[in-house]
Amino acid sequence: VQLQASGGGLVQAGGSLKLSCVASGSIFSWNAMGWYRQAPGKQREVVAAITDGGTADYADSVKGRFTIPRDYAKNTVTLEMNSLKPEDTAVYYCAAVAVVTPEGEYDYWGQGTLVTVSS
Repeated sequence: VQLQASGGGLVQAGGSLKLSCVASGSIFSWNAMGWYRQAPGKQREVVAAITDGGTADYADSVKGRFTIPRDYAKNTVTLEMNSLKPEDTAVYYCAAVAVVTPEGEYDYWGQGTLVTVSS
């Protein structure tokens, strides 16, 4: 199973970006998919996640600005980021939790995508 993230880039404060993550491979099901981020000198933190049932949850710092829409494309998760702030600058990682594969159940991480918000 591989997770491919895309959509990062440079944006001015107040702007918007959309991140996408596609999981490929032999996937029977997954419990949740979402996004983490890691800013320079800081620990990785969860940003937002959505369950297979469509329930989304967000970090307090992004509530009202970021959205994980229910994407009916199989094994895909997106992150719509609006009203971006310089403090949102980080490497963003997508993750899939409790992914059921022919080999068992695992968590997976994608490669990071850099989001830079200029002031």
